[in-house]
Amino acid sequence: MDVLDLERLTPAARRILDAAEELFYEHGITAVGVDLVAERSGVTKRTLYDRFGSKQQLVAAYLLERDRRWRALVEQLHRDAPTPVARVLAPFDALEAWLDGAARGCAFVNALAELPDDDHPGRRVVLAEKQWLLELFSGSLRAGGFAEADSLALQLMCLHEGVLSLRGTAPGVDAVAAARSAATRLLEG
Repeated sequence: MDVLDLERLTPAARRILDAAEELFYEHGITAVGVDLVAERSGVTKRTLYDRFGSKQQLVAAYLLERDRRWRALVEQLHRDAPTPVARVLAPFDALEAWLDGAARGCAFVNALAELPDDDHPGRRVVLAEKQWLLELFSGSLRAGGFAEADSLALQLMCLHEGVLSLRGTAPGVDAVAAARSAATRLLEG
């Protein structure tokens, strides 16, 4: 299955992907086998392989589905932002809603830790998402007339990714507010 064809999933494939998302995020990619995903989704292992081809492709589809939802949320907030500063800060604003109930932090960072093989299709999805976000910061900064856009974009990316790491390691800390505040100061300076 081409992981880019998530718009035309069969009902069984949708159940598989939904079960995989819950299980992979909650328990980790390597800890969850296809037997459990098939059982949880109410299909046979053969159906799982018929729809996704391999566990690697299922992992990539799981990450791509999360990536699509994340990008849609960020892009909506970015489009609706009333000022150049608000457009730059849109990814921080998106974190408030995105991380609600996300006890294990960032699924993409977690996946990178579990997918050391550069050729794994899931790893490519994660790296593409991180590159997209960095480019969104850079483009928003350039469009807003900020000096040294690429350098500032990297600093914002570090703040953003720090929030995601802290979510899993320091759950009681309001890292989103702290990072947004620091990002605002960077933009004002």
